Amino acid sequence: MSGTALTPLQLPSLPIEASCIVPDRFADLSERQVAGLPLLVGNEQVELGTLFRVRGAGSEEIRIEGDVARVKYIGAGMTRGSILVEGSVGMHAGARLRGGTFEVRGDADAWAGAEMSGGLLRIGGNAGDHAGAVYPGSRRGMTGGLLLVDGRAGSELGAVLRRGVIAVRGRAGDYAGFNMIAGSIILCGGAERRSGAGMKRGSIMSFEPLDLPPTFRYACTYRPEYAAVFFRRLSERYGFTLPDRHADGLFTRYSGDLTELGKGEVLIWTATSA
Repeated sequence: MSGTALTPLQLPSLPIEASCIVPDRFADLSERQVAGLPLLVGNEQVELGTLFRVRGAGSEEIRIEGDVARVKYIGAGMTRGSILVEGSVGMHAGARLRGGTFEVRGDADAWAGAEMSGGLLRIGGNAGDHAGAVYPGSRRGMTGGLLLVDGRAGSELGAVLRRGVIAVRGRAGDYAGFNMIAGSIILCGGAERRSGAGMKRGSIMSFEPLDLPPTFRYACTYRPEYAAVFFRRLSERYGFTLPDRHADGLFTRYSGDLTELGKGEVLIWTATSA
C-alpha cells in the first residue's frame, strides 16, 4: 500500500479539530508517530490513533477511508502532496490551502477552501456556505488555486475573491461572488439572489439566469473566444465537463457593481451562437 490510510473509528459527538491531518505533518513520520499526532476533541487533546486506525508510515499521500463529516480543519494550510476523503468532510476542509491536491468524494461543510492561495480542492458532492470565501476580519478570500464543486454550493461562494477559479456544477446560494476583487467564478446551475453584489473586478459566468443587483448595467451580447479553450482545459485536465452548447454560445454581459469600481463582469449564457 502506498501512502498513509486513516480509517475513522467510533467518533465522538463533540467537535473534532484535526489540523494535523495534512501531508506537511505526515511526511517522514513512522506509523506510530502519525498515530501520536494531536487532535482536539472539545477542549481535550487526544492522539490521532484513538479516533483513527492508521495504516502505513507517514507520507505525502493521505487517504481517509470513510465519512469524517464532524471532523474540522482537515488539510488546512497544506502546501504539497494529496488528500483523498472517501466520504464527507467537516468545516474548514482545505482552508488556506497553498498547494497539492485535496479531493472529497462526498460533501464538504462550511468554509471549504476558505482563503486558499494555491493547489486544487475538488468536492464531489455539495459545498456548504462560504466555500472559497474570506474569513471575518480578513481583507481577501481566495488568492489563487482551483476550487471545483460537482454538486451545489451554499451562500457567499467566493466572497472577496482576489485570484483563482471557482467552478460549481450545481446551483449556488445567495451572494455568490460577494465583494469580489478579481478572479473567476463559473456557475453551471446559476445561483440564488444578489450574485456579484459589491464586486469590483473579476468575472462571474453563469449558464442559468441570475438575480443581479440593480446596480449592474447591460453591456453587450457576444461570444467570448476564450470560453471554449477554458472549458476544454477543465474537461481534459480535471474531468470537469460542461455541455458543448455552453462552450460555443452567446453570453449577455453586464458590468458592475456600479456602487464600487464597476469593472466587474457577469456573463449569462443566452443562446447557441449562429
